[in-house]
Amino acid sequence: MDDHPVRVTVTDDLQRNRWTVFFRLILAIPHFIWLALWGIAAFFAGFVNWLVTLIDGRPPEPLFDFLAAYLRYAVHVYAYVLLAANPYPDFTGRPGYPVDVDLGRPQRQNRWKTGFRVVLAAPAFALAGALVGGDPYSWNAHAGGHGAHFDSRASGGGVAIAVAFLAWFAILARGRMPQGFRDLVAYCLRYAVQTYAYLLVLTDRYPDADPALPASVEPAPPSPVRVSLEDDPSRSRPTVFFRVFLALPHLVWLALWSIAAFFALIGMWVATVVSGRPPAGLHGFLSSYLRYGVHVYAYLFLVAGPFPAFNGRPGIYPVDLELPGPEPQGRWGAFFRLVLAIPAFVVAGTLGGAFAVSAVLAWFYSLVTGRAPAGLQRLGAFALRYTAQTDAYLYLLTARYPYSGPAAHVADEQLALAE
Repeated sequence: MDDHPVRVTVTDDLQRNRWTVFFRLILAIPHFIWLALWGIAAFFAGFVNWLVTLIDGRPPEPLFDFLAAYLRYAVHVYAYVLLAANPYPDFTGRPGYPVDVDLGRPQRQNRWKTGFRVVLAAPAFALAGALVGGDPYSWNAHAGGHGAHFDSRASGGGVAIAVAFLAWFAILARGRMPQGFRDLVAYCLRYAVQTYAYLLVLTDRYPDADPALPASVEPAPPSPVRVSLEDDPSRSRPTVFFRVFLALPHLVWLALWSIAAFFALIGMWVATVVSGRPPAGLHGFLSSYLRYGVHVYAYLFLVAGPFPAFNGRPGIYPVDLELPGPEPQGRWGAFFRLVLAIPAFVVAGTLGGAFAVSAVLAWFYSLVTGRAPAGLQRLGAFALRYTAQTDAYLYLLTARYPYSGPAAHVADEQLALAE
């Protein structure tokens, strides 16, 4: 269960109005203006809240309520802009929106953590920027003194922005937001609002990157491509420090294997288009290649601790990839597979950016504590799962399209434990 004091709840029904989606950015302009004005006041309120909490050890209720309403309103606006919700938000930040925030009540906080809050929040802002979009200060947060404000000028790529861009086309075609997209945007917003709540001294609980705390209670559809995480979080500091150098033999071998996999993929594509079924030999070869890639990147990005084997066999590594056997596939779907996979590669690319940021943060954390941070580790496993599903779809190992919702990763782990 999610015991973080800052929680995002989702009651959205996935239905969308095509006209309001088409003009979504224009319709949101009044909210951007009001959010910027409110942000100026929140900047000064955040500084005063920091100062009072530093002296008294507890945020004053009036400032807490003011800043909580501001953060709640910001989530409503960005959930609307990023297509995670459909109704037009009100301008008050009151609870009740389909993507909403519960920030709890003021609690006592550690004065040392409060005093160095801006410095301590910097790593979380780096990850929030990769998840939501923009520079490391996501949503163009201006962290002067000890406050921040949301700004409408989000620049640069990020998971949520890429997903919203793809969702815009999907909604115009179907009138419905894909569940995986909605839940992934909600996860990104959850981490971002936890980061701002931490910076604005509404809580001294650090943001939790764990995607296993799904924003939606709706079950994720089962997938034949799963990644299991059964790793001991303890880490050897010397192997963490030299992780990139230790992984070099694997990276060389993976590059060589990729050459053979490229030609195997061409043969796989021709055979599947002609016969409607992937050949068992090529299917097994490419499955081992993808599984080995998951092992290597799990090791390199500190999701797992043990040094991997070089063969890509199943069941031998703490972060493992499960793939289905050869199954019949539609010839037209196989013929246009590269084109069909482009949206998934866009999402996988932005998730890869967040994965890289999480790996850098995990490197420092593991060197200090000798343990892998649980939230970042599970975020890495989630990114590996989606990338593996994308590659398996492109390589014709499955006809099932990748599912982007974080809840699918939770389902994978629960199924692995049951087995």
